[in-house]
Amino acid sequence: MTHGLQARMRHWLAPLFAAALLLSSGCAMVKVKQVTPADYAMLKREDILSSGRLSALSQESLSVIGLTAAQCARDLPACRQTVATTDGLQAEQRLSTLAELWMQQALALTPRARVGEANPLSDAALDAWLETARYAYAYLFFSGRTPAERALEDRLTQVRDYYNYAAEQTAAVVFQHTRARVLEGADYRSPVQVDRWTIRSDFDRLQLDGVPRQLVSAASVSFAGLRSTYRRDGFGAELVVVMEAPPLAVPVDGAGPVAAPVFSEMPAINATALLRFGGGTLDEVLATREIRLEAWSPDTTTSLRLEGQEVPLAANFTAAYGLWMAQSGFATESLRTLFGRGEGIREPHIYLMQPYDPDRRIIFMLHGLASSPEAWVNLANEIMGDPEMRRHYQIWSVYYPTNAPIALNRYTVSNAFNRTLDHFDPGRTAAATHDMVFIGHSMGGVIARLMLSESGDTLWNGAVERFNLRGERLRRVEARLGPLARFSPQPDVGRAIFIASPHRGTDIAGNRLGRLIGKLVRLPLTILGKFEDVFLAMQDVEPSADTSKPPRIGNSIDNLKATDPFISASSALPMAPGLKYHSVIARRKADMPLEASDDGLVPYWSAHLEGALSEKVILSGHSVQETPEAVLEVRRILRQDLRMHGGGADHR
Repeated sequence: MTHGLQARMRHWLAPLFAAALLLSSGCAMVKVKQVTPADYAMLKREDILSSGRLSALSQESLSVIGLTAAQCARDLPACRQTVATTDGLQAEQRLSTLAELWMQQALALTPRARVGEANPLSDAALDAWLETARYAYAYLFFSGRTPAERALEDRLTQVRDYYNYAAEQTAAVVFQHTRARVLEGADYRSPVQVDRWTIRSDFDRLQLDGVPRQLVSAASVSFAGLRSTYRRDGFGAELVVVMEAPPLAVPVDGAGPVAAPVFSEMPAINATALLRFGGGTLDEVLATREIRLEAWSPDTTTSLRLEGQEVPLAANFTAAYGLWMAQSGFATESLRTLFGRGEGIREPHIYLMQPYDPDRRIIFMLHGLASSPEAWVNLANEIMGDPEMRRHYQIWSVYYPTNAPIALNRYTVSNAFNRTLDHFDPGRTAAATHDMVFIGHSMGGVIARLMLSESGDTLWNGAVERFNLRGERLRRVEARLGPLARFSPQPDVGRAIFIASPHRGTDIAGNRLGRLIGKLVRLPLTILGKFEDVFLAMQDVEPSADTSKPPRIGNSIDNLKATDPFISASSALPMAPGLKYHSVIARRKADMPLEASDDGLVPYWSAHLEGALSEKVILSGHSVQETPEAVLEVRRILRQDLRMHGGGADHR
């Protein structure tokens, strides 16, 4: 090749080579981009419900048919029509994308509501929520694969959440319609007609006693003071049904007493709402206007069948309890009761933390001085949050006037407890009423121990000798006070846990501050009126005598003095043979000898019980039942109890 030819070839080839490089560079559209772990998780899981943006999978479906999320946002009805009718999408893609697009519209039409307030949904908003639920339901059960086959897929979780949230919104609307109808005297079972939808409701499984006052989304509330929230993932909207609370407070200004029930279920109930769409095929489900709203109790139902498939039922086991505690007003009321100010409770009341179950054993909790069922807020929540304990136990909690004398409270609490047992199991044949467990804190532990003790004539003889009772005075006093001084152990209790309980009293109750508080404590007029003649007789004063100063009846503070004759005599009473009992004791200072320690109110020597199967000493103040260490100890004891009744090896 001549030099000239080579030069001419270089002249032509150089531009061609450059053009080839340019073209090859222009066609390289795919580039590598580093994805962080946070971006990876967001890309897989964020969706219209969590971030306000369509999920990556829905955007992928739109891309297949030539649409973008921005285009859809400008005209959602046209976008949904295109997704529903354009070929190229599999059934799962189409149905899940339509569910998310309907939720996008539903969210835009739904105003924000404050906790516990009704959300006034328009017909258009409810229609969008029901379409969301319908397409989610179709995806979950009519798109070719079962939920079990897609159990590990993020898309299943997303669409299930669309269904659950839509069920929650629907339940709120149906509740508003149903409550209004009932208050007008109509039948709550009749269908609710909203625009083109007919919604039939089934609340029978909740066994409600009356018309609910409020329906609250469990997902919309959180609670200060509760360490844990216990849930179970599954299908359905997690709700709290709030009932009217029973009347417990009575005037103390001389007005007549108000009759109050001796027991009630907790006035807040855990519930899970499901939507079932009519039809047995995909086309029928997408065409139906008939919906069934079902309310289930997650406490008793763990799974159910939807469209022939066994699915887990969603549950929130904390929300009802937390909402009840937050709305109860117990903290203020218990102090009013102690000091006789304003309104206060007059008689013990038994609260069932769940609807009565004959197959679950009863745990009976007794709070202490100036306290209420709020004392158990974390312990009860932790027990019921444990699936194994929830299957075998149910919690009853007593609320009683802590200003009354201990002997009287033992008598009235025992009566209330047994009247409640009589109502549910008069023959004592159910598993619930056998091998029960008592848990008492502070003065509640003293009352619990007395309920499990044999008095014989010890307390009565002491009273007779102390007050020199004879003849008619003896008969008069015995008729009224005999039942308070003579008692036998509560039958069918297998185990007891005493927490920071002053079984032998406390010196603090007798010191200057204790005496001052004792003088501030006021007994209810009902107690004063009921026992005034008895105490007059005990002091050798006739009821008709002219006395300028009425006799003083000892209150709970008086009974807790280490020098009080009642606490001294009662602390020596034998407990029921075979009873297994445990002590949880608090101490403020780790460097003090155990025998000389105290929790600020109760000394170790008073809380310690010989014969206890276990004694756990925790560095804490008097409210030790709220500490994680005490909760763990109680759970350990209860698991031990379960192993014993289940034939486990450890029977201590």
